Amino acid sequence: MNTRACIRREYSVIVIFLAVAVSICVLYKVDILWIQHKVNSATIIVPRVSTNPDVHHDFCTFQPLSPNDALEERLLLDSIAWPKTPLLPAPLCLEKTSDPAHSSFTILPRRGGGQWHVGDQLEVRIKISDFDGCPKKSGGDFLLARLHNQKLGAGVVGQVVDHLNGSYSAVFPLPWEGDAEVEVTLVHSSEAVTVLNRLTSEQPDRISFKSLFRSASLSETTICNVCLRPTKQPLCNYTDLRTGEPWFCYKPKNLSCDARINHAMGNYKQNLRANEEKLFQSRVNLKVYLQASGPANVTVLPTKKGQSQLKSSSVKSGYYYQGVWRALGGTTIRQFNNSTISQCLKGKEVHMYGDSTIRQWFEYLNAALPDLKEFNLHSLKQVGPFMALDYANNILVTYRCHGPPIRFSNVPTSELRYIANEIDGLTGGNNTVVVFGIWSHFSTFPMEVYIRRLQSIRRAVVRLLDRAPGTVVIIRTANPKALTLYETITNSDWYSLQRDKVLRAMFKGLNVHLIDAWEMVLAHHLPHNLHPQPPIIKTMMDLLLSYICPKNSG
Repeated sequence: MNTRACIRREYSVIVIFLAVAVSICVLYKVDILWIQHKVNSATIIVPRVSTNPDVHHDFCTFQPLSPNDALEERLLLDSIAWPKTPLLPAPLCLEKTSDPAHSSFTILPRRGGGQWHVGDQLEVRIKISDFDGCPKKSGGDFLLARLHNQKLGAGVVGQVVDHLNGSYSAVFPLPWEGDAEVEVTLVHSSEAVTVLNRLTSEQPDRISFKSLFRSASLSETTICNVCLRPTKQPLCNYTDLRTGEPWFCYKPKNLSCDARINHAMGNYKQNLRANEEKLFQSRVNLKVYLQASGPANVTVLPTKKGQSQLKSSSVKSGYYYQGVWRALGGTTIRQFNNSTISQCLKGKEVHMYGDSTIRQWFEYLNAALPDLKEFNLHSLKQVGPFMALDYANNILVTYRCHGPPIRFSNVPTSELRYIANEIDGLTGGNNTVVVFGIWSHFSTFPMEVYIRRLQSIRRAVVRLLDRAPGTVVIIRTANPKALTLYETITNSDWYSLQRDKVLRAMFKGLNVHLIDAWEMVLAHHLPHNLHPQPPIIKTMMDLLLSYICPKNSG
């Protein structure tokens, strides 16, 4: 579409927006704040409708916070605030939303001219347009960027900067010599992010949970959640007495609250507005690669004499080269085989807590070590708890899922444990390793629920390190995954990214180690998966074991 047509369309959109906004204000008696904007010398009066950002507070229960924790929560929420996006018309018009097919990226010339060398930074400019080919004028799109060379087994993540005007920059380090190809992915349009944000605000209960209550021959199932919409039905309060973590179920009609025997995931409600599902189409606008306007790759020459090998500010945690993850920040990653894993873990107990991505690590060790024998606790395969013992080498490895919300099919109430309480039950010490990861099952809830859970776990970690400073604590971050419409509405990478940022900030400065699953998955050539494929898991476990047994101590 030509420029004049785009301008005409913008005027039409503004007029329609004004009419709808004023109608809303009149209908609902909403206060109007008038703001003047000049567009091509014409004065446009745009009403800004005041809204309530805390809709979900009406039926979600949050534990009270101390002044310091409340301040931290406010700062964390501010730090992950996403750029504001324009109001969506109803019904939604896909033509005016971000379209990867009409968008592109361009590799910018090297600053200072000349050719690229190892240690330089590569900058890419990204331009987003809509389905009509008109350039976007606002930011808020969710983009991922990667630099890779599959023949070299090399990959590194680029940092994306939103310029809030429809253009973006991606900055990459250049850590290897040879070819390097740029890859930019539109995960979600800004309009899709607007929908995801609204869903969490208005529908934090779109995934429900349930519990079975039983006494003798009587049984009844009721709905449970942190966020239960008020009804005349009384509630059973299962708030944890030690951590203060809230959880509620509607009380059964004929049974007491003490008769609850299990926890399980319930139903899923997809309450999208008209045409909004079109924002989440595979191969159209959901995780789609952008094309390059010009070359998509560069050739990187060896490091110049006197030049630093890699600018630490341009890469967060590491990169792949020859299929091996090379971590930055002073950590030397060793390559472990079955024998050296046994040597490293000899005399140690490793306690793992979290979701299925942590259970994957337990399964890895259980399969890798022939002398590590799993004790049959008659646990459900998905749920656990699990325990494995290598008696000869005095190695103990355990796994337990985190407390609700947890989307497993059937967890006995006796096995519903909060990570903070489990950590408080450990003696700790030089031969104790604590591993946890908690993110995926919190994606549909307001961020306040997740922040409070992490604050609770952090207090327990601080207590553990105070009483037993030699304890090794390792935290797994979130990672990108394959997305369908269902996965997007309930577990989008955008939700994961937001929680990943909070997790990193929450434990910054403590004597803990991070396994950067986000970058390890994003930088790798294998497809994204909630449960990363074996080569990536092997890399993660090598890093984990390198934290447990640094240098030659193993």
